[in-house]
Amino acid sequence: MTKVTKTGLVRRANYFAARGRNALANLVASGSIHGYQSKHCADFNEYVSRLGGRQNSGFPDHWRVDDSLVNDDPARVAVVIHCFYPELMDELFTHLGVIPVDFDLFVTNASGQEVTVPREQLPRLGHVSIVEVANHGRDIFPTVQLINAGFLDPYDIVLKVHTKRSPWREDHAELAGDGAGWKDQLLADLLGSEQRVKEILNTFASDSSLGLVTADDCVVGPEFWGGDQHIVEQLLRRLEMSLDDPDALRFASGSMYWIRGFLLQGLRALNLQHADFDEENGQVDATTAHAVERLLGILTEEAGLRMAEVAGLGRQDTSASDAYKRFERGSGRYARAQVIPFYLPQFHDSPQNNRWWGQGFTEWSNVTAAIPGYRGHYQPKLPTELGFYDLANDEVRRKQAVLARDHGIAGFMYYYYWFSGERLLNVPIERLHASDLDQPYCIMWANENWTRRWDGRAADILVGQDYSKVPAETFIDDVMEFLLDPRYMRIGGKAVLAVYRPAQMKNFPEVVATWREKAREAGVGELYVLAVAVAEEFDGIQALGADTGIDGTLQFPPHNLPWVAGPATEVGLDSRWRGNFMSYQETVKASLAMSGTLADGEYPGAMVAFDNTARRQWTADTWYGSNPYTFRRWVAGLIDSVMSREPEHRVVFINAWNEWAESAVLEPTTRFGRTFLLALRDAVWC
Repeated sequence: MTKVTKTGLVRRANYFAARGRNALANLVASGSIHGYQSKHCADFNEYVSRLGGRQNSGFPDHWRVDDSLVNDDPARVAVVIHCFYPELMDELFTHLGVIPVDFDLFVTNASGQEVTVPREQLPRLGHVSIVEVANHGRDIFPTVQLINAGFLDPYDIVLKVHTKRSPWREDHAELAGDGAGWKDQLLADLLGSEQRVKEILNTFASDSSLGLVTADDCVVGPEFWGGDQHIVEQLLRRLEMSLDDPDALRFASGSMYWIRGFLLQGLRALNLQHADFDEENGQVDATTAHAVERLLGILTEEAGLRMAEVAGLGRQDTSASDAYKRFERGSGRYARAQVIPFYLPQFHDSPQNNRWWGQGFTEWSNVTAAIPGYRGHYQPKLPTELGFYDLANDEVRRKQAVLARDHGIAGFMYYYYWFSGERLLNVPIERLHASDLDQPYCIMWANENWTRRWDGRAADILVGQDYSKVPAETFIDDVMEFLLDPRYMRIGGKAVLAVYRPAQMKNFPEVVATWREKAREAGVGELYVLAVAVAEEFDGIQALGADTGIDGTLQFPPHNLPWVAGPATEVGLDSRWRGNFMSYQETVKASLAMSGTLADGEYPGAMVAFDNTARRQWTADTWYGSNPYTFRRWVAGLIDSVMSREPEHRVVFINAWNEWAESAVLEPTTRFGRTFLLALRDAVWC
């Protein structure tokens, strides 16, 4: 085996630096930089131009009806092989025999020849999917097609390998070794023995910060940008990210690695399609495939995860360490914390909305009316798997419950609307209560005014809270049937009850005391009363002084976090824009900084996004920069901040499950698919 030496790496870096200078010159000549429209197929403007209307799925449509691709019992580990040189497949199959857990196999075959899998050599092999693909986008686009189809969604860990020859290396004196030597090193380091694979899987199982493991000397830096930086910058814009520090680049060269499943699954958010990848012309640099290879390193770190070479894992006594068995088929998954998203019930017909907004109004009426406010703005937000649902339909809640449970969600916190003795938007929670659905839930009393501006303020009120008409103390009587439900969620054995604007009740401590007494008398037991952490101007708890009567607070981003301006000039806001344009990245940064100083009884919260264009259009509050990788880092950081607590107090709230008109949506969308759910699952489960 020819090993890639450090001297060889320097030569490779010099080669790619030269390639980068040549590629840069070509980009300047073609008008790709300095404000001119790029000619490259993955350019952001080209991408935006392809958006709208009926979208290409990003994978062959016939895969949807191919029964051989259906896998009802997936393993926890997947192997993805891209086959271009079929004569190398037997070697790969031999290496796969050392994997010590069940695994499923995906082969993307661009060779034009039949591939046969020797099952008798692979005792741990489960489902096999072999798909014929075009020789387009090297090994990257075929893998992306598997991702776009959702085939890799079930897997905790993925091994990605391919029939690597790299014949171009032999034509360049600047590079040490040849393609065969590089391939041999990658396979030996990643699949050299059962012990080696156990070491890698043990580390993934015991270290939640590990994102990717590759061969020694294969994690490289900015000297390997070549001609790919511009393309990476264009791809990052799809995620509303920018390349802030090109010199910080680190990525796994060679495109073979063990990787945490989410890091690949999240690429679905890029909406990569055939048109994004260069036509094959023997290129060794400056293509979308090369750019995605580098982008994956950037996104690994953005997700709060790290890359490692096998030598950096240390050596373990595998006879004494069996953490890898976490990845056995059917092994238990455990949530590091209880994650509870907020749940909006305004997706069904109601007499009040029919009167205020017109017959047939639901929240979908707002959602579908939005139009983009800047280049690439994802509006309107549109659903996929659950469709434009009606929450009067029990089957919708069943599908939501399965989706939530499969992605590590403990239960929902329903917004509950009660105005002076009258329930509004009550059908979903009443139907849930009457059903046998295995869906834990709790309640937040959304006791703000209902206004035409959707802001809860005192102007243009449609229905307001009038505590002189019906005392707030009687609210507990209205919700008692839910509190008595065995599915009702508890913290430390106490029933959780949150209040959005507690200081709106000037006697709130006395109100809470009455609630507690009535709950005990009714058989609920103790209450765990939480105030939503909103500003004093929103009747936050601070307006009540020291004696509040509560047990704790829950964070509700973007409330009580700095509002830092986003890159309004760079994105080209519409001239009609009169709203606020904020930075999601800065909000995440501030939240994570605060999470290190949480008081007892203070529960952190993250938001998927916030953009109420659907309700306010040109006067919206919009946070730019939400994407699944940053969201994963945020949630994982908040979970880390509560891990020192007793298990029942490890709770994190999410804004939101289905706040569609504010873009705070975990449910699958046309742009992001399931990627936010997959990010959440990866952060939660261990």
